[in-house]
Amino acid sequence: MLSILPSEVSVQQIHQYLLGSVGPRPICFASTIDKDGNRNLAPFSFFNVFSANPPIAVFSPARSGRTGTNKHTYENVKEVPEVVINVVTYEMVHQMSLASSPFEKGVDEFLKTGFTPLASDLVKPARVMESPVQMECIVKQVMELGEGGGAGNLIICEVVKMHINEAFINENGAIDQQKIDLVARMGGNWYCRAHGDALFEVAKPLTTIGIGVDALPAHIRLSEHLNGNELGMLGNLEHLPTEAEQAEAKQALGGADAYHTAKELLKIGQSARALALLW
Repeated sequence: MLSILPSEVSVQQIHQYLLGSVGPRPICFASTIDKDGNRNLAPFSFFNVFSANPPIAVFSPARSGRTGTNKHTYENVKEVPEVVINVVTYEMVHQMSLASSPFEKGVDEFLKTGFTPLASDLVKPARVMESPVQMECIVKQVMELGEGGGAGNLIICEVVKMHINEAFINENGAIDQQKIDLVARMGGNWYCRAHGDALFEVAKPLTTIGIGVDALPAHIRLSEHLNGNELGMLGNLEHLPTEAEQAEAKQALGGADAYHTAKELLKIGQSARALALLW
């Protein structure tokens, strides 16, 4: 293992390690204005949502690691404490990247990037029409984390109104994760696309309590044939297999290999039958 003390490496190095390790990171495409009404549009990947009641989003326009100067977005929200957070999809990623260019203060990134400004209902900054989800926010607090290059400035926002393109709403009234085609930042120049085979579901144990991996017999728990994900699926089961379930599973097995068959069952979500077979 490479062990690092942040105090013993450069800001650029620790920045690179952090961004290469923590990802994919959602992108806050932030629209702000200054006290004179000049528009600014810039993306930030130090971003997430942290509360639903009230709905709170936090992003950080950090100081430049090269020059130590603050971003125009930070300066704007200090003057006009409002922001529109627009989500970024695959179809807009190159235009969004253009907005991260170090344009001079007062340059309108809506014009530079070709994005279409839409008037907001409750705040002064404009929304990005091309974004399928736009969040009008009031800035509740700004926390400066340092004064040197690379120091973060946490912008804590309350979402006061959301606009969602109905084309991305599914029959259950939720945002369709297969359709929205979001992108996120990785390290360096790399991005990640949340689309197609990159998406997978894992049922959350919100109301259930699994038996745990520690409840599995040693020959299953320590088997070299099962990986961590497969052990997790078995450990998420709520009940141990009954003797009848074990007998039925093994009778159906015939002469096939038990671990190979169990792994195939796990792929199609039949965890209980897989465990009964291996027990």
